[in-house]
Amino acid sequence: MPQPRSDTGTDHHLYLASRSPRRLALLEQIGVRVALVEANTDETRRPGESPETYVRRVALEKARAGRAAVSEDERRPVLAADTAVVLGDMTLGKPTDRASAAHMLSTLSGRSHRVLTAVALIDGERELTDLSDSLVTFRALQESEILNYWETGEPCDKAGAYAIQGIGALFVSDLQGSYSGVMGLPLFETGRLLAAAGIHVITPVSENHRSLSFRGERG
Repeated sequence: MPQPRSDTGTDHHLYLASRSPRRLALLEQIGVRVALVEANTDETRRPGESPETYVRRVALEKARAGRAAVSEDERRPVLAADTAVVLGDMTLGKPTDRASAAHMLSTLSGRSHRVLTAVALIDGERELTDLSDSLVTFRALQESEILNYWETGEPCDKAGAYAIQGIGALFVSDLQGSYSGVMGLPLFETGRLLAAAGIHVITPVSENHRSLSFRGERG
């Protein structure tokens, strides 16, 4: 498996401000070694806040909370992400019980929805964000299979009450966008943030990073 490297050839490590085993597994997939850090934040969407602004804000707040949880002299970057399933202007979070999961899946049945995943990285004084926007289409679902799916335990901690990397893949008739983004950590966008912080999993990236959002970049 490839090991992440910097421009100086020294291995880099990240803090991952997330409890998600899926995000950890995706980073391990590309050879990025991380240490986990707690990042408790309020994930409530604000009135009038667009879905795109919402996921970017929450991802950045998670990264800030993770950064605050490590020592002042720790220089390793902190990475965080946030995912929302969006239908129209409505965002679907994680279900609270079987009834809420069934309602979400019934709402998504036979329709297309967006999955937005924002990634945020804090590197010293720099705050970087990027956004993945995917379109997922569900086939029509029967009530019995929705209830049986809940009994598998898979929907419990998933935005929109399904996991594309698990049994929920049986519901997906079409995907336009990022498979890893729908899982919860878009690797393309994550790789761009890592490269901007000097962490190159394979080779240095020379592309223009104009689509990234920078705050407080050092000169």
